[in-house]
Amino acid sequence: MLIISTSFFAQHKLSGTIIDEENNSPITDVNIYIKSINRGTTTNSNGTFSFENIPTGKYILYISSLGYQEVHKNIILNTNLSIDIQMHPTALELEGVLISAPFHKLQKDNVRKVEKIKTTDLTDANNLSEQLSQVPGVNQISTGSGIGKPVIRGLSSNRVLVYTQGVRLENQQFGEEHGIGVSSSGIESIEIIKGPASLLYGSDAIGGVLFLNPERYAPLDSLNIDFSTKYFSNTNGVTTNFGLKKTTEKLKLLTRFSSQQHADYQFDKTRVTNSRFSEYDLKTGIGFGNNKITNDVRYNINFSRLGIPEGIDTQNSNIKPLLPNQSIENHIISSHTKVNFNKGKLDLTFGYTFNNRKEYEEEHHHEEEETEEEHSEEELNPALEMHLSTLNYNIKYEFQEIKNFELIIGSQGMHQKNKNFGIETLIPDATTTDMGLFSTSHYHWKKHALQFGLRYDYRNINITALNNNKHFNSFNGAVGFKTDFSSKITGRINIASGFRAPNLAELTSNGEHEGSNRYEIGDLSLNNEQNIQLDLNLNYKNEHFEFFINGFYNSINDYIYIAPSSNFIEDAQVYNYKQENAALYGGELGIHLHPHPFDWIHINSSLETVTGKLSNGTYLPLMPANSIHTNLNFTIFKKPTLNTNAFISLKNVLKQQNISNSETASKNYDLVNLGVKSEFKTKKIIYNLNLGMNNVFDEQYINHLSRLKSDGIFNQGRNIVLGVTVNL
Repeated sequence: MLIISTSFFAQHKLSGTIIDEENNSPITDVNIYIKSINRGTTTNSNGTFSFENIPTGKYILYISSLGYQEVHKNIILNTNLSIDIQMHPTALELEGVLISAPFHKLQKDNVRKVEKIKTTDLTDANNLSEQLSQVPGVNQISTGSGIGKPVIRGLSSNRVLVYTQGVRLENQQFGEEHGIGVSSSGIESIEIIKGPASLLYGSDAIGGVLFLNPERYAPLDSLNIDFSTKYFSNTNGVTTNFGLKKTTEKLKLLTRFSSQQHADYQFDKTRVTNSRFSEYDLKTGIGFGNNKITNDVRYNINFSRLGIPEGIDTQNSNIKPLLPNQSIENHIISSHTKVNFNKGKLDLTFGYTFNNRKEYEEEHHHEEEETEEEHSEEELNPALEMHLSTLNYNIKYEFQEIKNFELIIGSQGMHQKNKNFGIETLIPDATTTDMGLFSTSHYHWKKHALQFGLRYDYRNINITALNNNKHFNSFNGAVGFKTDFSSKITGRINIASGFRAPNLAELTSNGEHEGSNRYEIGDLSLNNEQNIQLDLNLNYKNEHFEFFINGFYNSINDYIYIAPSSNFIEDAQVYNYKQENAALYGGELGIHLHPHPFDWIHINSSLETVTGKLSNGTYLPLMPANSIHTNLNFTIFKKPTLNTNAFISLKNVLKQQNISNSETASKNYDLVNLGVKSEFKTKKIIYNLNLGMNNVFDEQYINHLSRLKSDGIFNQGRNIVLGVTVNL
């Protein structure tokens, strides 16, 4: 196929002008992107653009600019072509192109509703998981301010799959006190799939997918340099970020370095001992190719040191963690290649991830007069040290569209090894091998679209220490239908199945976990989790008002959960992994109001709810409380050289009384955040200033999903964030 791809094809020029639909004036800095050949450019001061050396074929132009509706234009190129495009001004947010969707549709065109969030639109927080918890239907299980695990509609851990750089992230994510392990630095946007997505992503996508899109390269023939820093008052935290990007006709380069250091977080002038953490992150990329073959190679190394808080003790602003703590080193290497043929496109993604997780624990009891410096010197050898190496691949071939019918076939898989080097062994050495085959198709006619597909997966887990092989397999499918009832009303219905093979912790755990303060015992006889979910969505949208309502019902067979027993081993309570059928149901609804003639204000409000029960009628643990999010965004100045915006947000979290046997109820609380952002432009430099205040009234509250809840430790109090960014 690579030989065929080098065949000669005619080369053409594509050019055009983009103007405002209302006043016919040219629009500058419009992004024009041809995804199939990975080419992009922007309009100049006259609103014109051009591409050289484009081969004959059918293409889709993705055209976007802030303040305008995105244009999704199909063209046939068999000679030099010049086009004029009008863009419609809009007050509502732009529709984004979905990378996680199989056919890369706009959000409004996709059969399944997928939310795309820009990281710049999220309120500043200490970790990416906490930022994502601002999205309706997404929450986090937190351990202090540095460790956060995403929750989608009540499901978390291995039930939520994270993709970054186009490859699945494997970093021992089953652990309760394990975070994502990815910095938000260098992440342009996040696509959120709520519900089973095993058709495209295989095992572990039973609850949903977080698809992290890395930042794009610089525009053609340009050099971009940026630097930023932020200060967080609550933790005396400082973050820094430096990026450099250079793009020529044949080569694209980027590198980004970031760091952050935080002391223990505070509530009511009390610091939560050992909630301190630090992180260092480096991302690099190189892109090259031509109109037939393009390749994007990315590398990310992330190193973090995380204290594991266990109570209120030492009060200071030190950064170095006490015991127990984690030292985590995570490497991600990915290669994404696209090959264009006359009759289709080949998409190849290969990735390698290496996770080195160390956990240091206390070796003996300390005297009360012992100092913190003496306390931290006990880090001699890690109690737990696990090396997890994963090689994965994703191969897809997309056939050329024929009479509104599109088809993709593909294969995914991974080969993974877990090895222990610490004093203790929580889970044994093992090798996991995955293989999956899938096909998905899309058919659209008039105002309707239908998408359906099937997949088969096989997983083998070879547990070396136990000389035991475990085999799991599953057939899954999905079907969805979208229709436009009118130009303003869209409806969707989707039914999808998913599966999750039990992880090593659930199968083989036999030991005390310092972070969980309990003795966990696995079960080798556990079966696949298998689910089927029904999703309904109705969306209304006009120039100044948008309304949406989402509902779901998720039925899970052989749901795996951990439950306390009456036994104790070495003063630690024993917890056993069990299975039982379960069901989760709920949804989200919301509005977006941009009242005329008050063009300077946007009002967003949404409600989210989820309930989870076992078949015996008892509630599932770690179900987020019902909540209401309301945001008011104001435009203060909007000029070519100065833009200033402000926001006020209110989060009302209701009582959580639907609890499992191992939980206690949680009280309601209200949080207020506010902030202001300004952008100053000169001829060569752009300055961005932002000032924010989270938890303005210093509310003392405990989130139901906080792992410190059992100790009665409150979440973070008032936090003032001051930041500056310089773009050269």
